[in-house]
Amino acid sequence: MSISLDSRIQWLHKQIFEERYPNAYRIAEKFGISHRQAQRDIDYLKREMKAPMEYDAHKKGFFYSEAFSLPSYTSSANEENYSSAVSRITGGGLSYVGEVETLQMQIPYSAEIEIKNKLGVLELKDFITTSTKKNVYLCEFHNVDLFLGMLFTLNADVKILTPEWLTEKAVKYAERILKNNKSE
Repeated sequence: MSISLDSRIQWLHKQIFEERYPNAYRIAEKFGISHRQAQRDIDYLKREMKAPMEYDAHKKGFFYSEAFSLPSYTSSANEENYSSAVSRITGGGLSYVGEVETLQMQIPYSAEIEIKNKLGVLELKDFITTSTKKNVYLCEFHNVDLFLGMLFTLNADVKILTPEWLTEKAVKYAERILKNNKSE
């Protein structure tokens, strides 16, 4: 059974994001591929996807030198957890193009958020992949606007810790909403 490049890149990104310092040896071992193919995967993430990766000789693995999220692209692939979350958010309405249901594709964006309200954590359960420390969670999502919309509708205080571009986008949206709803 061959694991796709997309799946290997997603795994590699998640390992780097979670500061686990993966290397070509671990990738080869995890996916049963050659060391050379694992190195090509690392090169692909670094060169083609412009990931700000650096090697830490002491920890013998790669890390991101600055905040980075994988790009997304559209596909007709349908992930059950994601579609159920989207369905709840949109009240059951997914976007259809012709006869094909379209969702954002497999390579997710990642964000680290702080949320202290346990009910809010439950509402985000479809996006949370792990807890990195107390009240801090790693989330993965395929559609930035839907994820931010979910954060805006939570009845909880949420702080986006990384990536910075997501924080900036959330602030921009909030400022626009406030500006458009100011009493005159």
